[in-house]
Amino acid sequence: MKKKFIVLGVLFATFGFTKMNAQINFGEKALGAVQKGVTGFTFSNADAAALSKAAVDKMDTEHEVAAATDPYTLRLNRVFGKYTAGDGYTLNYKVYKLKEVNAFATADGSVRVYSGLMDIMDDNELLAVIGHEIGHVANNDSRDAIKAAYRKEALLEGAASQSATIASVTDSQLGKIGSSIIDSKFSRKQESEADLFSYNFLKKNGYNVNAEESAFRILAKMSEGTEASFIDQMMSSHPDSKQRADDAKARAEKDGLYKAYVQQKIVNTAPVVKTTTKKTTTTKKTTTKKK
Repeated sequence: MKKKFIVLGVLFATFGFTKMNAQINFGEKALGAVQKGVTGFTFSNADAAALSKAAVDKMDTEHEVAAATDPYTLRLNRVFGKYTAGDGYTLNYKVYKLKEVNAFATADGSVRVYSGLMDIMDDNELLAVIGHEIGHVANNDSRDAIKAAYRKEALLEGAASQSATIASVTDSQLGKIGSSIIDSKFSRKQESEADLFSYNFLKKNGYNVNAEESAFRILAKMSEGTEASFIDQMMSSHPDSKQRADDAKARAEKDGLYKAYVQQKIVNTAPVVKTTTKKTTTTKKTTTKKK
């Protein structure tokens, strides 16, 4: 059985939905934001965040999420956990215990990393990939993608015209939004700008910028295998991984920072806690007899 690789959120935005008859109920605040967005199809950052959060919350219930004490979670928090606030967005991170190679970030600042990605990339390469995903959030690509899908489907138009409030959004409706996002993909310009965001993030925070080239080389190598046709299909409107690796190398060379990257050891196990044993000393009590 062939192993199916899911291309990174670097390559396309990912939403997966099952159980199509179920419903996702928005909280009162989220409902207000989405309702406001329906009228005249205006769509703010808050609208995109509300819709994205509902989708991600549902996905979190449908996937095995690594627990707080799981080695994958500990590693992700160690590598990227301190970066939670950006210009106009707040980030939250979780690991999906899935062997697929994937990562994505949504308009509400949710970042989801698959354990399969963490198995093949070291800390610096992981930083480059997540930095790219956050680039899509910072550049409003994630917001624009969900806005385009929302407009295309006009899913809530009927409900909005009949009622002042929206009680729920079905999984099938969210599935249509997800399909539209995947079909549209990010443009070459958006992908290149997210790549640049990642490079600048690495550079600004003192990380090895050459890890970005290395991450794309890994993806390029994957595309040469049995999944090449699948990846080629998904990549039809995007710069390919090899080209993006070359671009990352050119940026590093221009800055005088290029050096062939050597992948570091990948550790997805919990750190060993050293225990110290106290040496107990016994004092011998001596008594002197009175004469």
